[in-house]
Amino acid sequence: MDVLIVGLPLAGAIIAGLFGRMIGDRGSQVVTCLFMLIAAALSVVVFFDVAIGGNARTTELFTWIDSGDFELSWALKVDTLTAVMLVVVNGVSSMVHVYSVGYMSHDKHRPRFFAYLSLFTFFMLMLVTADNFVQMFFGWEGVGLASYLLIGFWYEKPTACAAAIKAFLVNRVGDIGFALGIMGAFVLFGAVGFDQVFASVEGQADAKFTFIGIEGHALTIICILLFIGAMGKSAQLGLHTWLPDAMEGPTPVSALIHAATMVTAGVFMLARLSPMFEYAPIALEIVTYVGAATAFFAATVGLTQTDIKRVIAYSTCSQLGYMFFALGVSAYGGAIFHLFTHAFFKALLFLGAGSVIHAMSNEQDMRNMGGIYKLVPYTYILMWIGSLALAGIFPFAGYFSKDLVLEAAYADHSLHGGFAFWLGIAAAFMTAFYSWRLLFMTFHGKPRASNEVMSHVHESPMVMMIPLLVLAVGAVFSGMLGYSYFVGDNRFEFWGEALFVLPANDTIEAVKNIPGWVPWAPLVMAVSGIVLAWLFYIAKPDLPQTFARVFRPLYAFSFNKWYFDELYDLLFVRPAMALGVKFWKAGDRAIIDGFGPDGVAESTRSLSQRISALQTGYVYHYAFAMLIGVVALVTWYFLFQVGK
Repeated sequence: MDVLIVGLPLAGAIIAGLFGRMIGDRGSQVVTCLFMLIAAALSVVVFFDVAIGGNARTTELFTWIDSGDFELSWALKVDTLTAVMLVVVNGVSSMVHVYSVGYMSHDKHRPRFFAYLSLFTFFMLMLVTADNFVQMFFGWEGVGLASYLLIGFWYEKPTACAAAIKAFLVNRVGDIGFALGIMGAFVLFGAVGFDQVFASVEGQADAKFTFIGIEGHALTIICILLFIGAMGKSAQLGLHTWLPDAMEGPTPVSALIHAATMVTAGVFMLARLSPMFEYAPIALEIVTYVGAATAFFAATVGLTQTDIKRVIAYSTCSQLGYMFFALGVSAYGGAIFHLFTHAFFKALLFLGAGSVIHAMSNEQDMRNMGGIYKLVPYTYILMWIGSLALAGIFPFAGYFSKDLVLEAAYADHSLHGGFAFWLGIAAAFMTAFYSWRLLFMTFHGKPRASNEVMSHVHESPMVMMIPLLVLAVGAVFSGMLGYSYFVGDNRFEFWGEALFVLPANDTIEAVKNIPGWVPWAPLVMAVSGIVLAWLFYIAKPDLPQTFARVFRPLYAFSFNKWYFDELYDLLFVRPAMALGVKFWKAGDRAIIDGFGPDGVAESTRSLSQRISALQTGYVYHYAFAMLIGVVALVTWYFLFQVGK
């Protein structure tokens, strides 16, 4: 069963990718969607067997690497953490596949698109079922490759190609850290299998690394390097710039990459490596600070964006920040709980946005929308459900998971925990504001689109609405149903050995002793954000323009995303371009080509031109040359031969 869950998406990708022309568009859709739905159903079965039934297992498939004393098997590790991720990945991916049947119905390259979707899913499944660092790295890099293909799917658009390249390159920066972290773990532990490494962590808790005369705590160095890898995949502050640009891909891609799969890979990786991070407290502090800063930063940017997909993308970036600072305060169960609930309501929001774009004739600018809630009532209701879950309003899923994350940060009673709590509270207020800003600008007010566009506004077909309804069920019930298992009294039996927390770091247990106002704070801030959005965009619709004019520098700072792209362009892109041009002109063209193929060709051409100048066509020139030759031969003969 475990092999089928991983193998079916790969089989679908191969069939649609290699035989798409043979079986046609409909055949490719049927094969990939059917295989994904079967994989999703099997994932639910495995979840109840492993997570609820406690039947964790590792299935060795074959020997992958055998070199001297080093032997590595290809194995599928299925414990509770993996089982949760299987439900998330295959559940969301199957809904995205079905949704794409309607959304991509007019695209000319549907078999290729569905092959890419299934291939992406396969690599993500390889990542979450990995039994060792090397196998995880295989899935990690595969996800990066597939995301490049999906973001740049519409390769005719220069912006899509640029976004795909940007995502690939920014992730390479993080991947270097991840690779170095894996190498460091192998040097320290002499193994790359998770079970072997985790069993040796406590014994190596005080080990040191010495590099160029500098000594440092080995586990801290390794964990920081691994976290750099997570920062790239999960778009944390500093390596986040690829995420909003990735919206150039088709909307189903946005839902798949930014809701449940690629961007959560970093969260999963840190949770999987909890036995290592627990003995690296400085690394955990860094994770907390970066996660909290990301949550706050992305929320401030989401306040002013006008592209409906980019608003949701920055919301994803912000929520990932919540997950990371939960990991940083050792609330691993809380982080995965928020990952689980977030997958449902964020996929719902992305696909709901796709339904709006579909209805508005591919319009994505919210300034050109408005007044359509009566024309697309089902999409409108579903977007409300997703927004209520995102804002953390009771009894929707986000209320249970996001509040627990904030409570755990407060319960840590540390400087970094307090930092994360207060920035998280501020981000909760902004999250509610920009979520209802999106709803009010998109669905309410006077129509701002042309009459031609408004005349074509319509509800999406059932093949697109059914996945939205399934995800909406998850957005409503996943929090209340999962709370007792993920972070409640049953969490120890539920997680088993999948997560490790030192008793002194158990912030989820410490949540029971926090003051009474702490659980109310996120809800109060969320409601306040909703009220303020209503005031700005319904009661006083002139207020946004007035605010933007009065606080122009602050508005511009947010709208331009804190100028990170401009800063990176100044610090990295332009110097790299200048250096590349210099190497190209002074190195490649002047030296390599100059003394190599171009130089040889030029010398040959010059020599041939000079020799050809001797061919004048005049007989007396040739006779004179012959006379000179005779004189030279006679002279040589008398000088060198006669004397002998």
